[in-house]
Amino acid sequence: MRILLIGKNGQVGWELHRSLVPLGEIVAVDYPEIDLASITSTQTVVRTVQPDVIVNAAAYTAVDQAESQAELAFTINGIAPGILAEEAHTIGAALIHYSTDYVFDGEKGAPYTEDDTPNPINTYGESKLKGERSVQQVDGAYIILRTSWVYSLRRDCFVTKVMAWARKQRTLRIVADQTGSPSWCRILAEVTAQMLAGGIRDIRSWAEERKGLYHLAGNGSASRFEWAQAILKFDPRRDEHVMEELLPVKTSNFPTPATRPPNTALSSERFYQVFGLIGPQWEDSLRLAMEKSS
Repeated sequence: MRILLIGKNGQVGWELHRSLVPLGEIVAVDYPEIDLASITSTQTVVRTVQPDVIVNAAAYTAVDQAESQAELAFTINGIAPGILAEEAHTIGAALIHYSTDYVFDGEKGAPYTEDDTPNPINTYGESKLKGERSVQQVDGAYIILRTSWVYSLRRDCFVTKVMAWARKQRTLRIVADQTGSPSWCRILAEVTAQMLAGGIRDIRSWAEERKGLYHLAGNGSASRFEWAQAILKFDPRRDEHVMEELLPVKTSNFPTPATRPPNTALSSERFYQVFGLIGPQWEDSLRLAMEKSS
């Protein structure tokens, strides 16, 4: 199987580059090798590589910056996935595309399923929803994976920030009215590889039979405050903490250009049923991530 991995330097892409190795030949690219803001660049890479499957782990992910760079966000997140879907369909390849929990407005009050109606409340979420629909309109052999609150200990993210703050500040104030499903990028990559292994003999037909949109995130849910509590608990260098108190606060205490949905926890039940896989609880993934980093 020949795999074109787009976004090799991202949180999920870096892990995918390693997790996909047993499945076949990997051609891994990122900017500037491929420019998803350019239709020509995107088409050229796919046509040159001629993959059996395209795994698109690249995206415009600067949620706040997207409010002032809407055109760029919509080009990369909204238009490019459709181009990839068209190219995949033309050459008979499957497409795996990652999306986000931010396609929802967060008002449900319970974990979202694939049957819930999207209603994004910021530009980033709108652009990612457009990308989903661009892929779906092509109607090729595609699998869209929505995930939530992705983190990597290799990159600057909420997890690394909380640990850094605990080493510098005596009081930490963490938002307690935003809920999601924390997802370690390594688990996402490994589960994606396990999923694709099921179609290794005929990836196009396999994906065609299972095509659709699925949720894939850490099992369970937590507020950012609860997530921070777990981060501090599992931090392998707790002896370096100078923090004395952790306080819950409201989102309104930290105004940002992009509005955050209050609850974007995802249910991954359908994914696990269809593909015969299972993933760990978000707390177990976090504990393992911390152990691997120590």
